[in-house]
Amino acid sequence: MPLTDAQCRAVKPAAKVQKLSDGRGLFLQVTPSGSKLWRMNYRWQAKQRTAAFGSYPDVSLATARLKAAELKDKLAAGIDPAAKKGTATGTAPMKPFKDAAREWFNAREAQWVSGYAARIWSRLDADVFPKIGTKDVAAITPAEVLALLRDVENRNALEMAKRLRQTMSAIFRFSVANGWASSDPAAPLAGAMKSAPRQQHRAALKEDQLPDFLKALQTYSGDRATALGLKIIAHTFVRTAELRLATWDELDGDTWRIAAEKMKMRKEHIVPLSPQVQAMFVELKDLAGGSQWVLPGQSGHKPVSENTLIYGLYRLGYHSRASVHGFRSTASTILNESGLWRADAIERQLAHVPANEVRSAYNAALYLEERRRMMCWYSDLLDKKESQSVNKSETDLTDLLGG
Repeated sequence: MPLTDAQCRAVKPAAKVQKLSDGRGLFLQVTPSGSKLWRMNYRWQAKQRTAAFGSYPDVSLATARLKAAELKDKLAAGIDPAAKKGTATGTAPMKPFKDAAREWFNAREAQWVSGYAARIWSRLDADVFPKIGTKDVAAITPAEVLALLRDVENRNALEMAKRLRQTMSAIFRFSVANGWASSDPAAPLAGAMKSAPRQQHRAALKEDQLPDFLKALQTYSGDRATALGLKIIAHTFVRTAELRLATWDELDGDTWRIAAEKMKMRKEHIVPLSPQVQAMFVELKDLAGGSQWVLPGQSGHKPVSENTLIYGLYRLGYHSRASVHGFRSTASTILNESGLWRADAIERQLAHVPANEVRSAYNAALYLEERRRMMCWYSDLLDKKESQSVNKSETDLTDLLGG
């Protein structure tokens, strides 16, 4: 029986591709991602072909039937329907951009930290799929890509627009490699993107600025877990994501073992914990309320957001004077200038691992005993800096009172 518009609207995606026949070769193909695509099977010179008429509801049922009738007229006149570019496809069926993106994403996801993978898909879902998700990846033009990127730029999200273009370019190249498209329409747009104003990134505190920072952290009026998180990063100089995504099963006494999939270099990392840091984790455990996350969000089922620790710094008055990542630079400078520790041990603790190094438990544990002593030394140094800030405050108060 012929299709009705109500059937076309009502059909829902399933685990496998569905085909709803309208008769005489025309059918609506429903993909697992939710795309509804008009297709028509026909034969030309004894070869089976499939024509693509666009996606529903952009192309209505009535329009699809008209296109099917036009194709049949061409066949009756001995005209090859595929001769006009974009009318029909022979051996290569139409591939919706969202389907191509999903296959690209699935092929890459295992290489990424989970938070990064979620951000990639979220950007596509918010800014790309609503506009070109159902379009044939082979038919998308540079003008269409630029238009959606301009929408992102107009929100003043210039860096996001730049990264989105790079992501789309990777999807188009993946599509070319798989025979779904013949070119990358995002590639020539690199020079058309607006440039973000130069900003100072990852500002780092100098050693003589640490006492004031640690004093401010002592009196932080915000969430206690956020204050402890900032203090742990100051003592351990791990990357923000490594603490934000940390779970309690990674911690074992004086050792924090971070799995490879959570690390930037995709290699396991060991963080020796000083007694001071162990005490901070004990306090965090009480605050976590049974959550698997060291720093849980409000629901307890997910970790805190990417911005939680950054906003904590802002509340302390360090909006432009310091960054969470900057504690790595601060620690690196102090440890190297102390002359007490081998450069290789410092680099290993910073997780600056050569990309071509074979991953193994041995490599993760290189210089581990020296690193344990180094981390304890560094925590003791920060304690002294914190004590300096307290003593200075008491001296200032005494002078003010005339004592």
